[in-house]
Amino acid sequence: MHKHMSKLFILFLALLWSLPAVAEDQVLARLFLQQRLDGTIVISSLHNGKNFIHNDLRANQRFSTASTFKIMNTLIALEEKAISGKDEVLKWDGHIYDFPDWNHDQTLESALKVSCVWCFQELARRVGAEKYRSYLRKAAYGVLREPFDETTFWLDGSLQISAIEQVNFLKKVYLRTLPFSTHSYETLRQVMLVEETPSYKMWAKTGWATRVNPQVGWYVGYIETTTDVWFFATNIEVRDEQDLPLRQQLTRDALQAKGVIK
Repeated sequence: MHKHMSKLFILFLALLWSLPAVAEDQVLARLFLQQRLDGTIVISSLHNGKNFIHNDLRANQRFSTASTFKIMNTLIALEEKAISGKDEVLKWDGHIYDFPDWNHDQTLESALKVSCVWCFQELARRVGAEKYRSYLRKAAYGVLREPFDETTFWLDGSLQISAIEQVNFLKKVYLRTLPFSTHSYETLRQVMLVEETPSYKMWAKTGWATRVNPQVGWYVGYIETTTDVWFFATNIEVRDEQDLPLRQQLTRDALQAKGVIK
């Protein structure tokens, strides 16, 4: 009980810190200006109360979640036993997709790594629309427009979220205050890890909303350092595919500029 209350208190402080208006961060603004990109980034500490934001207006604007929803979708699928764990196999049906990495059997772990759409659509069919409504409401995750297709709602703009909301959601995931089991949280933590160094670990997910105009690119996640946990959400207006690597590059440059990583 004491441990649970401590988590709730930390979450309260974390969310409280993210609410006040933050002045435009000129260092972050220059990074976007150098790339001539319209976008935003939010960087927020769990423990020291620091928040850095470029483009506060856009940071509060909702966009299609795209594949960043796979973070939440993974938790839901595991909780509803639509898949048992990171190594369970999802069988490929032989359809040839534009992305070669999708054209074979997948595990949950590989599906998240390559952002396999058909894999998560199969899991969505197993979960069902009503369960999604319930979990999204409990997590206060963005805004879901009704009616929606249970296999495309995170892709077609029916489910939208802001960068600020992404960061707040990730804090809840990290502190495990959402209604998911230890197994679900631990499995997500395993499959979402993208980088590990002696000084930090990073968990993250990309997103690319192609069914909206203009297209939107996402990179969201969190970093554990030796002294703190930092949460981030970046989104950019995607002009063409050449902009896609900038989701990660801008995020990394911003984290380095603010001293989160070296």
